[in-house]
This record gives sequence, structure tokens and C-alpha cells, in this order.
Amino acid sequence: MGRRAVGKPRDTVRRRAVGVPGNAVRRGAVGEPRDAPRGRAVRHLREAVGRCRVREPRAREPRARNPPAAEPLVREVAAAPGPGSVRAAAIDLADLSSVAAFVREWQGPLDVLVANAGVMALPERRITAEGWELQLATNHLGHFALALGLHGRLRAAGSARVVVVSSGAHRGAAFDFDDPHFARRPYDRWAAYAQSKTADVLLAVGARRWLADGITANALNPGWISTNLQRHVDDATMRALGAMDDDGNIIEQPYYKTPLQGAATSVLLAASPLVDGVTGRYFEDNQEARTVADGDGEQAGGVAPHALDPHAADRLWEYAAGTVGR
Repeated sequence: MGRRAVGKPRDTVRRRAVGVPGNAVRRGAVGEPRDAPRGRAVRHLREAVGRCRVREPRAREPRARNPPAAEPLVREVAAAPGPGSVRAAAIDLADLSSVAAFVREWQGPLDVLVANAGVMALPERRITAEGWELQLATNHLGHFALALGLHGRLRAAGSARVVVVSSGAHRGAAFDFDDPHFARRPYDRWAAYAQSKTADVLLAVGARRWLADGITANALNPGWISTNLQRHVDDATMRALGAMDDDGNIIEQPYYKTPLQGAATSVLLAASPLVDGVTGRYFEDNQEARTVADGDGEQAGGVAPHALDPHAADRLWEYAAGTVGR
């Protein structure tokens, strides 16, 4: 959990840490200047989370393909102050039967769903049992099926949030409705990853249809973080990214974030009262991101227009619903 890094090299680097946004949550309406240190951003975030209203104790449930591997996280979260119980549950987002089993077992209202699982830059095209390209299956279609399956539980909460972890890599590709699984076009690992991350933003935009149910959804870019998300990236590419030296040692660039810093925007969108009622937006560094031109690789950060297109979002929603059989 809490794992993400920006995808393709150099078009989304040099993230700047910022403070918690002001009530409007728009560019320019911020609590701290855009060059504020990350420590200050995290401090304001913690203050915002501390003000978050807790209506009643509810279960907190990390999801994992291997629940025993999540036990250290369960113990850590359980030891933190807060109401409710903590447990881990098994789910494989690339397997519809696993998603359906998780949905069937969920009991009670659901306040927050964080769509955070992911895989990046698989060197070869891999197909799931359903015939889906694995990056799109894991990063988007599985999360879509999970959110749809839990829609009634989210609605029952009265005021629920869906937080979709995307990436700055989304700027590299729009969603290809003609061949989303690379059945006919040549497979490219970065294009596949970028497409799946665009789909994640479009999921948040498409979820505006749930606003009347008291459900909001927003997407985010957590920034550059050195984690095992890069496990499929070869050493040559890591060196080209400036992330590895000639001896195979990871180079922590100044713009890299720690996992805690990378999770900050997710927590903001999940818990802060500052984003009450905000939906269908894309955030980075605890701010709503500015829109940048498609294909503009010179800009650091920002969200591409193709990821915020409401028509594309509705089209993808219909495609995904048909694909997952809902």
C-alpha cells in the first residue's frame, strides 16, 4: 500500500511539495506557497486529518493479494489511535472472482475506498484469464469492479470518498478505445502503464454520477517514490532515469519522496474536511493540479486534458461496466 512512482522518464519530474489547499481547493487558493518544505505540508496534513469527523467506530481493512504479508501493516495501523478494528483481507484485482468474493464478504457501510494497487512497466504483454492486458486489469478494471461492487456500501455511509491513485505518467497516453489491450497494436510497456493511469483519472471524473448518493471521487499523482513498484524496470532504464548508478545502487534524487510523503495527498483526499463535496478532480502535492497541454513534456506536473474529458470518462465507464459484467 502507499506505493507509486511516476512512469516514463523526465516528463513529470521535479515535484514541489506544498501545503494543504484552501477551502476552494483550486490553483492559487492554497494554505502554503508552492515552494513550502515537505515537512510543513505533512504537518498541515496531519492537522487536517486531526480535524476529520469520526461518526462511529468502523473497521479499517487493508487489502492485499497475500494477507499474511500485510500483517505488519495491520499491527502498525491497529496500534495507532482511532476507533474501529483493523484486519487484512485477500483480493487480487486482476481476478474478477477474487474481487467478487471480497465484495460479498464486506459488511457494513464503507467511508473511504482507496484504489492504490498497481503494477508498472511490465516488459512483455501479459493477459489475465479474462483476456485483459495486465496493467489495465490491475490498475483500472479491477478497481472499477471493486468500486461498483461496493457502491451500495459507500452510499450507506452517507458521505463516502473514493480516492484513485494515478500517476503523472498518465500524460503519456490517452485511453485507446479501439485497442485497449494491445491486441493489434505493438505492445509498449510505458504506453500501457500511461493508459491505465489515464483510466484511473477518468474513473474519478466518471464517478460524478455518484455525487447524489453522497459519494465523491478524486484522483492523484503521489510523485516519485523509490519502491518495489519499479521491480519490472530493468537496470538500463533505471540508469536512464537517473535512478541507478553504474554499480546498481539506487540514487535518491532530490525530487523523490518518502513513502510517507507520497501518501500525503491520498490521506488528504481520504480524510480532510477541506475537500468535502469536491469530486472529479486530479491532485498532486496536496493541491489540485493545473491542466497542461497534451504532449507537453517540458512542464513538470499537471494533468492532461484527455484525462479530465467528461465524454471520455462516460465512454470509459460504459466500456468498463460492460467489460466487468456490471
